[in-house]
Amino acid sequence: MFSKQTKTATRGPAKIEPLPTPVATMDQTRKSPPKVASLISADITIEGGVTGDGELQIDGVVRGDVRVGRLTVGETGHVEGSVYAEAVEVRGRVVGSITSKQVRLYGTSYIDGDITHEQLAMETGAFFQGRSLKFQRPAPQPAPTPVLAPPPEAQAKPA
Repeated sequence: MFSKQTKTATRGPAKIEPLPTPVATMDQTRKSPPKVASLISADITIEGGVTGDGELQIDGVVRGDVRVGRLTVGETGHVEGSVYAEAVEVRGRVVGSITSKQVRLYGTSYIDGDITHEQLAMETGAFFQGRSLKFQRPAPQPAPTPVLAPPPEAQAKPA
């Protein structure tokens, strides 16, 4: 009644089954453009400050303050002014102060100014003249205790 059958291997092209299509999530349907770093190329000189929230790579010259989200100074890059960013990588020159959470100085970098940071990394060969100031977030202060006035009988005693 029941007979056991054995499968025999067949030669020939393998059957390829299509993969199931993934279900798009809400975030995937609203695609935002990819974030691309802005570039100041080697043949550009900017007289004045540069500000923004994005990423900036400087291969040219900026004479003024730079305030961006993330800054990379290339080997041919030169900044004369203060730098404020979440993260800074320097391969070129910065003459001025740097204030950033993370600072990385590569072997080709030249820094003449103070660096205020949470994390600082320097490769061998990097030139740095200035002060390294570790920025520490202030500790939460306890709430001030209210000053209580003395009881009325203590205030009105005749001498």
